[in-house]
Amino acid sequence: MPPSSSGLGHLSFKEAAGIRVPLGPSLKMAAKYIIGSIVGSFAIAYVADNLVADQKIFGGTTPHTVSNKEWWEETDKKFQAWPRTAGPPVVMNPISRQNFIVKAGSES
Repeated sequence: MPPSSSGLGHLSFKEAAGIRVPLGPSLKMAAKYIIGSIVGSFAIAYVADNLVADQKIFGGTTPHTVSNKEWWEETDKKFQAWPRTAGPPVVMNPISRQNFIVKAGSES
């Protein structure tokens, strides 16, 4: 039985098949291609989003209900005015208001 690289007498699949994998330069090249492809895919996604959503290459317009701040404020007032029967009033969209309450520990 040929000696294993682990020294335990067990051969890995690559060792048993006689496959030698150089780890130095090939990993650097692999990282270069992986990082480059990720950056490239984000660039393509940004350009596509800009063309479709902002420049509207397929036509269309932004709805008045989205672009008009006054309309949004009135809609928000209506959402906050809805009666609740289950408990105290809550903010309908806490993410946009950023008013999270973080408790330091359990109160007993």
